Amino acid sequence: MFGGQGRMYDRALTVFSPEGRLFQVEYALEAVRRGTLAVAVKSKDDVCLVAQIKVASKLMDADSIDKIFQIDEHIGVAISGLHADSRALINYARVQAQSFRLTYDEPVRLNMLAKTIADLKQQYTQFGGVRPWGCAFFLIGIDASGTHIFTTSPSGIYRPFKAYALGNGEATAREYLVEHYKAEMPFDEVVSMALSALKEAIDEEATKENIRIAYIKGDTKKFHMASKEEVEGFLQI
Repeated sequence: MFGGQGRMYDRALTVFSPEGRLFQVEYALEAVRRGTLAVAVKSKDDVCLVAQIKVASKLMDADSIDKIFQIDEHIGVAISGLHADSRALINYARVQAQSFRLTYDEPVRLNMLAKTIADLKQQYTQFGGVRPWGCAFFLIGIDASGTHIFTTSPSGIYRPFKAYALGNGEATAREYLVEHYKAEMPFDEVVSMALSALKEAIDEEATKENIRIAYIKGDTKKFHMASKEEVEGFLQI
């Protein structure tokens, strides 16, 4: 089992192990778990996404490090895992969102976009000569059916959540959310809960330099990336 056969299951994307596992997909999931932490929380009207960034070197420009991106005017995403893979998928998601607008003259629903991204990821778990996407998406949005949080996995799974955490320290953050989450919250409390869950799980002080915040309010339904001044204000709540 742990000789030549074990290595075969380990290296071949399309070969199941005797336990029914695809090891390359599991390794891609591990790349996601090693990414910096992101937390999303939604209420009936608002949704917020908070993410930690880490600067690998003092010589790097911290302002140029992105963890949260805009997909459409009503959809944002945080990435976890390989940034190069994420960048390619973000471009794909943006094209899909705009294609939907051109075809149907209305904004894409988040569940449809999440399924489209997950379908592409699933294709890369089936064929030889390719590898799974080494990243997960953490999507937030407000559409005609309400506020939403979705995740997509390298395995091709996509799931909706009321509140969730993804990345290094996710277990601790999820425990905090399970204990404190409430469906009815004003906007400030939504942001505060997401920040509190993240602070509970990271090993450094949260500052305006290492925290990114994005949100969508129910009254505007527009994705907004918080400035450093806004982040500092939220951290003081």
